[in-house]
Amino acid sequence: MKLLRTGLPEIESAAELEKVLAENENVMVCCGRMGPMCFPVYNVMERLEKERSNVKFMVMAFDNPEAAPIRNAPECSGFMGLPFTMYYKNGKVAKATTSIQTHEQVTAILDEQFGN
Repeated sequence: MKLLRTGLPEIESAAELEKVLAENENVMVCCGRMGPMCFPVYNVMERLEKERSNVKFMVMAFDNPEAAPIRNAPECSGFMGLPFTMYYKNGKVAKATTSIQTHEQVTAILDEQFGN
């Protein structure tokens, strides 16, 4: 059951997250809610999805118990604000961010972690 109403594919289970990571070299997952802190990141991802064919852009509902691998990741231990955004390279966490990210910030991370 989709919990987020974005234009992006939604991961609904921890097993699906593992599968996405195993099948894609570069993955960005935004783990959030339908709220004001998350909307800007979803919008940036929707725009970048059209430009960055080398990156798989996905969302996951923060309140879904299946999001535990992101919520409980060591890289997120000090995070206070939503969304938690994870960048994975070859199945491993390359970078993790919290709270609103601008187009420029996301693009800089994508370039740094995945090239352009």
